[in-house]
Amino acid sequence: MDKEKLLIGGLTGLIIVVASLVVYFKGILGLIQVIGILFYLGVAAVLWIMFFILVYARNIKFSTLSLFYALISTYGIYATYHFLWTALAILAFFIISAVALFWWISEPDLTLTDRFRSPEKLEKLGRWLQAARKYEKTERYEEAGNCYINAGMMESAAWSFEKAGMYYKSAELYQKLAENKNEPYYWKEAYELFKKSGELKQAASCLEKYAIDEPWYWEDVAKILEETGDSEAANRAWERYLEYLMKEAKEEGVFWEDVATVYEKLGMKEKAKEAMKKYLDYCINEAEKDEAWWKHVAEAYKWLGMEESAQEAMNKYEAYRERTKIPG
Repeated sequence: MDKEKLLIGGLTGLIIVVASLVVYFKGILGLIQVIGILFYLGVAAVLWIMFFILVYARNIKFSTLSLFYALISTYGIYATYHFLWTALAILAFFIISAVALFWWISEPDLTLTDRFRSPEKLEKLGRWLQAARKYEKTERYEEAGNCYINAGMMESAAWSFEKAGMYYKSAELYQKLAENKNEPYYWKEAYELFKKSGELKQAASCLEKYAIDEPWYWEDVAKILEETGDSEAANRAWERYLEYLMKEAKEEGVFWEDVATVYEKLGMKEKAKEAMKKYLDYCINEAEKDEAWWKHVAEAYKWLGMEESAQEAMNKYEAYRERTKIPG
């Protein structure tokens, strides 16, 4: 940090010294000319590089535009020394161009005339996208959503209706997008918005379709179906979640605990017990490598009703915690 400060201080001092020398020998006008030449030199260098890149990319439109500004900035170097007022005029032109560029970037979909028209007028002219953009700026999201629909931009429409608090309508659009585009992501969006609107059955239906690609969501499907009171459908979802957990448990033993929990939920006590024993074996194996796992061993023994073994495992965990001073 001290080296950086020293470097910055040194450069600042050098600039002040050079500027003072220029003022001493050439006056204030000479300093302005030096600053102007350096400015135009930097701008010209950037623009010429951009020009050659755009030519290489075969972008005729923007390469022509960059050539135009590169030539002007190059002339600005010469003008700064010989015709200062011309150089200032070029600078003013650059500033106006920069303002115009930022104005255009802020709303690239709007033409110059569109910017001065009301969204209602743009609607009448059938310029749906432009009208939607204008409605968004005034936070009239429902009108924006309707315009996006007319423009065929369903995802933008869904977003607008969501911003307007029209969750059901937004969810319907995401549902259509999921059906038409075959994109699982839209099913999840539809689920969340149907849930927000209080339509739990439709939310569950959408999440079911999402869970086909992302099976760990079957647990959420089951839970939301339980909220709707459809226990039969909820059990089917739990069974699908169980299928996913069984596959995972074969790869990673820690999932046997979840398998046991789901079996228990489905009333399959014996299978739940078998799964918990597998989880216990996994925990004991892990505890031999990391004593923190004795806590999980104790919990598994307790679940199985083996209180004495649970206490022994907990004693081992407490001894480990005492040695390592682990809180809690």
